[in-house]
Amino acid sequence: MVRKKPKLTEEELRLLKLREEMNRRRPEFIRQESWRYVRVKKSWRRPRGIDSKMRLKKKGKPPLVSIGYRNPKLVRGLHPTGFREVIVYNVKDLEKVDPDREAVRIAGSVGRRKRIEIIEKADELGIVVLNRRL
Repeated sequence: MVRKKPKLTEEELRLLKLREEMNRRRPEFIRQESWRYVRVKKSWRRPRGIDSKMRLKKKGKPPLVSIGYRNPKLVRGLHPTGFREVIVYNVKDLEKVDPDREAVRIAGSVGRRKRIEIIEKADELGIVVLNRRL
């Protein structure tokens, strides 16, 4: 099946490319001391200690999560294809979807029979299904 492209403005296309570049450059934020102890997982937690070198942003310490790493507001939350994602639970939910700007993701709780019905109806309406596995 040929992948349909969303109708985006030039500004949105530019910002999508910019977001891709920003995501490439964004560092991997890791939890303080996770490199030191096996018991401390890498998943991000804000450093809060009074003498924390990481909280004080000392040289040689990993970067902190901050607002400067955020993506452009216009393309925040868009799928990499440029579509806005809409979660669908049944065939009736497809009626509310704009095929030019939105793509659907079938909810994980949907069974095989209903999934097939949703995919068939989406193909009729020209809607992109992001997870069309069977």
